[in-house]
Amino acid sequence: MLRTILLYLSDAGWARRIVRNWRLARRVSSRFIAGETLDEACEVVRRLNQKGMFTSLDHLGENVTNADEADAARDDYTHMLQRIADTNLQSNISVKLSQLGLDVDFERCLHNIRVIVTQAASFGIMVRIDMEDSSTVDRTLEIFRELQRSGPNNVGLVLQAYLFRTQDDLNALSHLHAHVRLCKGAYNEPAEVAFPRKADVDRNFDHLSSQLLDFAKSTAERPASSGKFPPITAIATHDERRIAHAVHHAETIDMPKGSIEFQMLYGIRPDLQNRLAASGYPVRVYVPFGSEWYPYFVRRLAERPANLKFFISHLIRRKGNES
Repeated sequence: MLRTILLYLSDAGWARRIVRNWRLARRVSSRFIAGETLDEACEVVRRLNQKGMFTSLDHLGENVTNADEADAARDDYTHMLQRIADTNLQSNISVKLSQLGLDVDFERCLHNIRVIVTQAASFGIMVRIDMEDSSTVDRTLEIFRELQRSGPNNVGLVLQAYLFRTQDDLNALSHLHAHVRLCKGAYNEPAEVAFPRKADVDRNFDHLSSQLLDFAKSTAERPASSGKFPPITAIATHDERRIAHAVHHAETIDMPKGSIEFQMLYGIRPDLQNRLAASGYPVRVYVPFGSEWYPYFVRRLAERPANLKFFISHLIRRKGNES
């Protein structure tokens, strides 16, 4: 119930207006958000790189409402790519298609993401298309397939284990040798499209991660594909049981550590990130930044009880200091 309420609030305009002006929320959100500017985010990336971790930069600001906003977001990403290349940061980028105009003009969105992907390829940088709520999945897959057909192979996609349809989507993508990141999912979905129980999501996550690793194993045994972006299975979770399952399955099918990348969010379980990196697994940290931090922040509170506990403890501590 609490998760449902928080996910509702993540999309509520009235709640956004209140919380964005609440200084405590802005301060606590800095645990999960690497600042509001690209300079601040690049400094976080640099520190993570020094610890032996890769990153994925995300400029927050989904669900734009007009073409000018979509084009401005495209330009923000091309500027980000130039900065990554100029400063030799070990980072790729993550993009939400609703930020590039998916809900405004499909063809414009396709053009914008193609511009970003083409520039990224020239720098040797991967672009990961984030999956958003279930209403966007078909259009996101259509754009992904079009990019696969017509462009360089530096485009990845995210699949969400809480959606009933993801098994079929993964089966359909298997022949494309796609760069897939598997996550649990963090949107407020109707019961007819998503597993309502955490145990069912976890079970499906384990099943899908095993299938992804099996696909990766079979791909690795084929002749090398063209290009400089060989597919790597990306497992995106902070759940140690899900990670243990993926590690066990990878060892069972004799997958080298370098072919499975664990991806986690900035500010969440840095201890686990460091432990996995020290054991030889590639670790990539998702680093969001920007002024439109509210929806992302609230979804993080909804995802894990520990995040909400962290927020409430700061609220209580602040109230205590003021009394």
